[in-house]
Amino acid sequence: MGDYQQAQDIDAPAQQLFDYLADVRNLPKYFDSMTSAEPAAGEAVHVVADVHGTKREGEAWFRVDRDAQHLEWGSEGDSDYRGSLDVSGDGPKSTVRVSLHTERVDSGELDAGLASTLANIKTLVEAGPEPEAP
Repeated sequence: MGDYQQAQDIDAPAQQLFDYLADVRNLPKYFDSMTSAEPAAGEAVHVVADVHGTKREGEAWFRVDRDAQHLEWGSEGDSDYRGSLDVSGDGPKSTVRVSLHTERVDSGELDAGLASTLANIKTLVEAGPEPEAP
């Protein structure tokens, strides 16, 4: 429980990486437990997740600062869950750094989840854009 941070180097330009991460609809692609994320009014996001076999549904917030290539998110409730993500880099490579704060998750589980999320981001972004649906 507390604060956690991990980083991952990505073989993609910083702007390409940030644009992908700033799209709320991409969240379920790289967060293993998230099954749906849809923008709502303002900074609100409606999320659905499968947490250890239990469906969790609710509202969260998601803030995008394009100039700073910085994202922040969180949810209301007793877990005090919130996080931030920063993208940096020049040229064809970049780095994504994720910081999380929560009071309700085991540290080993959270570290593994962060590592998995960053690995998913690396794989998805380095593969390039998905083809457009017909």
